[in-house]
Amino acid sequence: MPIDITDVKETVRPVDAAGLMDLLAARPRLLALGEPTHGEDSLLRVRNELFRQLVVQEGYRTIAIESDCLAGLLVDAYVTWGTGRLDEVMERGFSHGFGASPANRELVRWMRAFNEGRPASERVRFAGFDGPLEMAGAASPRQALTALHAHLARRVDAGLLPCSADTLDRLLGADDRWTEPAAMTDPARSTGRSAEARELRLLADDLVALLAEQLPHPVTESGEDSQRAELFGRSAVGLLRYHHSMADTSPSRMTRLVGLRGRMMADNLLALAARGPVLVHAHNAHLQREKSSMRMGGVRLEWWSAGALVSARLGAEYAFVATALGTIRHRGVDAPPPDSVEGLLYALRDELRLVDAGRLASALGDAPPAPRVSPWFGYAPLDAAHLGVIDGVVFIKDLPEVPDPAIPASPRTSPARA
Repeated sequence: MPIDITDVKETVRPVDAAGLMDLLAARPRLLALGEPTHGEDSLLRVRNELFRQLVVQEGYRTIAIESDCLAGLLVDAYVTWGTGRLDEVMERGFSHGFGASPANRELVRWMRAFNEGRPASERVRFAGFDGPLEMAGAASPRQALTALHAHLARRVDAGLLPCSADTLDRLLGADDRWTEPAAMTDPARSTGRSAEARELRLLADDLVALLAEQLPHPVTESGEDSQRAELFGRSAVGLLRYHHSMADTSPSRMTRLVGLRGRMMADNLLALAARGPVLVHAHNAHLQREKSSMRMGGVRLEWWSAGALVSARLGAEYAFVATALGTIRHRGVDAPPPDSVEGLLYALRDELRLVDAGRLASALGDAPPAPRVSPWFGYAPLDAAHLGVIDGVVFIKDLPEVPDPAIPASPRTSPARA
């Protein structure tokens, strides 16, 4: 039976902070805004404007994006305290090439300007929540392990430490052992199951346990310093697990890798949630509540994303708003079929709209629209079957035909990138 377009029209509203809050029963601790493709600054500018409104109108003070959590400390230091230079922060504070995006640069500059002259408690904060991973592999655990060890060495008796800094350095060896690009496709090139790596996993576990034992530290201890140490601990353990799985030769290797990345993301988001309300921005696949999937080398991989893991922990305190697009003509994505979800939304006049996903699902009834198939691998169409577990959909009718000179388009999927 044809779908009455008037039912669809009744689900839409302007894309702004007030509209987002109207969709939700209460203000969530983690408000996740997804994107269906990377490399389009138009999408990031929508994110930027929403974040500005959420800060001013709703008291949000943190934005977390799909970027290296350790590199993101450089960005946070710049926007919070003015540490460093903008050019250097954009170059070194983002992973996956995201620092080249003009829209990300605009975000960082706005955050720094907003914080100027404000008390520390009122300043906005930046965080990367991805693991220290890149498309071709994973970082060395050196930065995370040595920073965690140094933090503890300043606070506890040397006899409580499971090893010396020299021992860590010897076991870590040269960083290029860990960052070998060929290890992503050839397990034999990974150092993740060497004798040194096995010993480092035990030491990392001991260091994280010792950090937890020091939680009731004297009042002179900086709470923020402890949060950084916990981040170093999560990253060290996560990286060593990831390298261990890179050396796996079983058929489940790639599924294990994408799952580990999702776990690292989720752990970072749960830690950020303790700060107060956070706007999270990443690919839809990392934020959705349903299982995520992708194809690699002809094999379908399925895993629970960070959003699914966090939603299971936080319940109604986690909200997910997906983004869908009508056309990306400069990528070969033309108008969607009229019988798809995006086709129904494309028939509406407005270029930018926020859709109540639950009401849209009800309007569609028991016969869901036809699935849309994108001719370009970089765009993931909205799955109509997921509407019932999405809080809202931002729909952009037409992205600019001339792409922004920002970052490369979405690379072909890999465990370290989606």
